[in-house]
Amino acid sequence: MKNFRWSLAPAQPLLADRLARELNISSLLAQCLLNRGQTEAASIQAFLEPRLRRLADPFLLPGLPAAVETLWRAREQHRPLVIFGDYDVDGVTSAAVLLEVLQRLGWSTYYYLPRRLDEGYGLSRAGVEHCLQQFPVSLLLAVDCGSTATDTILDLRQRGLDVVVLDHHQVSTPPPNATALVNPQLAAADSPSFRELCSVGLAFKLAHALVKRGRAAGLPAAADFDLRPLLDLVALGTIADLVPLTGENRILVACGLERLNTTRRPGLGALRRVAQISGAIGVYEVGYQLAPRLNAAGRLENAEAALRLLLARDTAEAEPLAQALDAQNRERQKIERAIADQVIGAVRARFNAQTDFVVVEGQMLWHLGVVGIVASRVLREFYRPTIILGGDGKDWRGSGRSIDGFDLAAALRQCDDLLLRHGGHAMAAGLSLAPENLAAFRQRLNQLARQTLRPEQLHPQIRLDAVACLADLALERVAELARLGPFGSENPQVNLVLRGVRLKHPADRFGHDLAHARFWVADGGAAREAVWWGANDAPLPEGCFDLAFTPEIHTYNARRSVRLKVLHWRPAV
Repeated sequence: MKNFRWSLAPAQPLLADRLARELNISSLLAQCLLNRGQTEAASIQAFLEPRLRRLADPFLLPGLPAAVETLWRAREQHRPLVIFGDYDVDGVTSAAVLLEVLQRLGWSTYYYLPRRLDEGYGLSRAGVEHCLQQFPVSLLLAVDCGSTATDTILDLRQRGLDVVVLDHHQVSTPPPNATALVNPQLAAADSPSFRELCSVGLAFKLAHALVKRGRAAGLPAAADFDLRPLLDLVALGTIADLVPLTGENRILVACGLERLNTTRRPGLGALRRVAQISGAIGVYEVGYQLAPRLNAAGRLENAEAALRLLLARDTAEAEPLAQALDAQNRERQKIERAIADQVIGAVRARFNAQTDFVVVEGQMLWHLGVVGIVASRVLREFYRPTIILGGDGKDWRGSGRSIDGFDLAAALRQCDDLLLRHGGHAMAAGLSLAPENLAAFRQRLNQLARQTLRPEQLHPQIRLDAVACLADLALERVAELARLGPFGSENPQVNLVLRGVRLKHPADRFGHDLAHARFWVADGGAAREAVWWGANDAPLPEGCFDLAFTPEIHTYNARRSVRLKVLHWRPAV
């Protein structure tokens, strides 16, 4: 059983009780809100009621006014533009949003999605050249990329092209000399509502600004333009990109999930069917069932099939595309498992928990489309910042994932002399290097991690909101906690702890290979069912123990009850 760190938020009973009285909510919900940085009644009301009217004026985004005027000038001059996107879900949904809006408002548009294996990440020279060979335009709109493409953008400007960048990744120093650079990283630190937007959120803001500009100009197509049907795409891209579900992201995802569950897009309907989603679509269904299938195309070949699916006009067009993406996703899973097994076996053979603070592995012919997912799996196994590289030429490319407390993008900047290219953010990054530098890079990165991380940070943490007793977990109380959703990065699921409980009946294992466990816990007057998914061969609770869990509402035969989703247990202190 993994050695998790239990981190219990400090109880604030006086403040929680005051907020509970002011807002007519339970003290438990008030404590959970305090744990999420919500301390004032007015901000809590906004948090619990994520509404589109609370979105900030899009023109407050740095660079967005210049982007709108550049695009508007191109429309007036009848100049076609090309949207240069990216191959992940954020990039594909961003392109879909912009294509839909720009075309309906009168722009002549093309799109180009780079090939991961041939052209690499972002606004690469190879990708741009292939794009301009197909579409001889004078305006390029780079979406979900471009913030570090200084040389490429300089070359485009010298060739007479306007370049608008719409991106959320870290910006190079100096920033690229784009005609307009829209990036929330350039916003003031006191602008938290939109600083964490990903590219599809920025695409929605740009769409909003263009509609406002069109209405001011008397454009008939803008007069009754309804932006709300775009929110299904916005929710997809935002959840898939793992950005914090706070501020404007929270509003966009909450409203977007409502749209996603009633969407009329043939492509999303077909995708739902191949993913075999029968119930409501939430964050989990997007992250683990819809997004992987949309990502599969860009990982193995080209993301165009995913974009065509999102833009499909009818079921006849959508169904074969969804089936193809589902097949590609199965192939991606097969490749990923094979590489992950190799990496985990190799690392386990020589891993020293006392000295190895990072995992860096590379091998010729490891598929570049899955190295990021493999890095995530290896990180879960060893809980170390992880970088996996592969390639089929003289240079290797890879992806990294990090843990709390280690800024991966900042660390890569300190390895600049060993790398050919790198970029990303604190928790995920991409890079390329010459394979002969792999050992030196591993050593440097490990040294940086040992200087930065404390030994206790190398154990995964379970953040717990409060100590509960089973009598607290009435059905209406657990249902009330759902108001904190949608849950995700920086707005985690509610986790609680029971202290000094015992088993009411002996625990039993069930499922394929007996991978799961079920038992009833009691703390005197009450008892609840607990299910431990993925317990595998971990020891089951016994004696008097503390239990970390997520409270859930379980429905069986139309009967609703509270069930405990087990996170971890330990002998009672």
